[in-house]
Amino acid sequence: MSSWVLPGAEFDELLRSFERRAWRWECQGTYRQPDEAEPWRRWRAGEPDDLRWLRPWLDEVAAATRTGRLVSRVRVFREPPTEYQRWQLDVSPANVAAGEDIRVLPQAEADELGLPTSDFWLFDETRVALMHYEDQRFAGTEIIASPREVNRYRAWREIACDHAIPLMVYLHDLTQRSR
Repeated sequence: MSSWVLPGAEFDELLRSFERRAWRWECQGTYRQPDEAEPWRRWRAGEPDDLRWLRPWLDEVAAATRTGRLVSRVRVFREPPTEYQRWQLDVSPANVAAGEDIRVLPQAEADELGLPTSDFWLFDETRVALMHYEDQRFAGTEIIASPREVNRYRAWREIACDHAIPLMVYLHDLTQRSR
């Protein structure tokens, strides 16, 4: 049996309350989150970004990692990356600097490995937050706590982590290819 969590304070509490590890599988090519609309518009216009809009997340990651908790994710990237993913490549080094381990897996490889096509968070090896989107906007999360189901997501995480490369290596390789 699962329960439903809507975006906002209840979901934010999931991200704050993990004890050891929070891991995200991120596989959409584009997200249309309201708090990202203006920063993305500025990036598209070539305007500078002070990342003030991202500061709450960066502070949360830094606080978690200072206490020994792990925050990590694997992002599935299309080849070539979508416009949104190119923007994320410019923004995400700040996440890495805050302590988040971000890795990249090409879409074709994720497909070959049979990895899921829905985003999720895995918290402390015991809970999955299966994320649902409507028109590329986060609509809510289905919480899964059944050990059998959670084990399936843990196996996917292990496969993804075994094949993904660190974000900064991906970024370097992408820069080399585009020369």
